[in-house]
Amino acid sequence: MTTLRLATFNVENLFARWRFKEGVNPADANKRGWIVDRTQFVELGQDDKAITGAALREVGADVLALQEVENVDTLKHFRARSLGAAYPYVAGVDGNDPRLIDVAVLSRFPITHIRSHQHFLDPISPTTALFSRDCLEVDVEVGAGASTRTVTLYVNHFKSMSGGRSETREKRVQQAAKVMELVTERFGRNPGDSAFVVLGDLNDYLATDEEGTPGISDLVGWDQVENVVTRLPADEQWTHYYAKDDEYHQLDYLLPSASLAAATTVVPEIYRKGLPLRANKYTGPRLMGVGMDKPKASDHCPVVFEIEVA
Repeated sequence: MTTLRLATFNVENLFARWRFKEGVNPADANKRGWIVDRTQFVELGQDDKAITGAALREVGADVLALQEVENVDTLKHFRARSLGAAYPYVAGVDGNDPRLIDVAVLSRFPITHIRSHQHFLDPISPTTALFSRDCLEVDVEVGAGASTRTVTLYVNHFKSMSGGRSETREKRVQQAAKVMELVTERFGRNPGDSAFVVLGDLNDYLATDEEGTPGISDLVGWDQVENVVTRLPADEQWTHYYAKDDEYHQLDYLLPSASLAAATTVVPEIYRKGLPLRANKYTGPRLMGVGMDKPKASDHCPVVFEIEVA
């Protein structure tokens, strides 16, 4: 039996982008073409990336499912700068988001299969993509020798609530239904007996309130998976801080198959040291350099769970 330490984390705008230094004329700076000239540009978000890296080092997961990564090259550059040789395997495919925020995986264990599902169209609006980013299907080979097993990840970043929870709900309903369909197509009518995990930022919470009703209930409450965050006390289940309305909710989910969940009684960890100081519901220690609003690791928290893979 092998223990797989698995984490999901929305790293919030892990970009490789630049801005002109003060006094630099963009027209002059561009005469030489697309060359990163540090006399002309400065890299955006270096302090945030450093704290994000520190958070991931402390989390110490074997496999990281990440959201809001600009592309694989950006992720590899971040890995080299912040994580060293800890994660030799990487998976990512450019997805549908016009802001260029994708989902990706870093792994200590070999990745043997990658499949994108970004090509599906929305059944309600068939000229638009169903998945806002992608549902990235990734097979990870866990263990060694005769004990090697494959765990399949479905890494997601659902439609945001920007524009209104009720107004955007139907998109998340359709996305959740498609994820369940994909899992069932691969593993059969009782997929909970197989080794898979649905995880990522589902951009909704389970409570009904004045903003509306959840669009992810069918997936999160599916009897083929377990929302392991509910093993924590109710007041400790939040994973995201929304500054505008001073709200704390679970938006980030780690849903192992029923069989994987049943193999262990451990509780998940929600790592909050990288949150900005304005998220004052969390009163524990912060990582060095965290500010009131910025810099920070993210406004989301990594969710970490140890799975026993037999």
